[in-house]
Amino acid sequence: MGGGSADSVPPIERAQMGEGGCFLETAGVEASAAPRAPRASEASRMNVGVAHSEVNPNTRVMNSRGIWLAYIILVGLLHVVLLSIPFFSIPVVWTLTNVIHNLAMYVFLHTVKGTPFETPDQGKARLLTHWEQMDYGLQFTSSRKFLSISPIVLYLLASFYTKYDAAHFLINTASLLSVLLPKLPQFHGVRLFGINKY
Repeated sequence: MGGGSADSVPPIERAQMGEGGCFLETAGVEASAAPRAPRASEASRMNVGVAHSEVNPNTRVMNSRGIWLAYIILVGLLHVVLLSIPFFSIPVVWTLTNVIHNLAMYVFLHTVKGTPFETPDQGKARLLTHWEQMDYGLQFTSSRKFLSISPIVLYLLASFYTKYDAAHFLINTASLLSVLLPKLPQFHGVRLFGINKY
């Protein structure tokens, strides 16, 4: 930079009173041309040169900031889009919202295996679904509870707005059970009838 060393920079003198009646106390502060190196504790917390600090990002994605709100907004948006179709009645829209939501949840959480990322876990996540990878397999975490309660709330809303009609009730109940049973801890890593084993 300027060709001088940090020792040749003169100290900053006391600042004058400004227009607003305040001033900055700077007596004894020396200007430095060299940037301050981070302390060891700061350097250990920084993730320099990496995109994330997780071995498998699938384990923590549902704990990200704003993901639950985005999830609720997407379900609400699906419901509004279905409501805008003129020949669907209110009970049909609620049943479709429930079934489409649960089908998407089943496919993305309980059918698709592996990760979309290159992970250094030597293939451990290759045979696990997203639900089994989430929170490193720990049961009853806040994100698992949220993803277990949300289809139940949607089921209750769909049942209420369909006025407990028998046909809608059976469809909504079957849809709920298809996403709730795989979430139980007893089914962690279990492949019924060898389906989705590999």
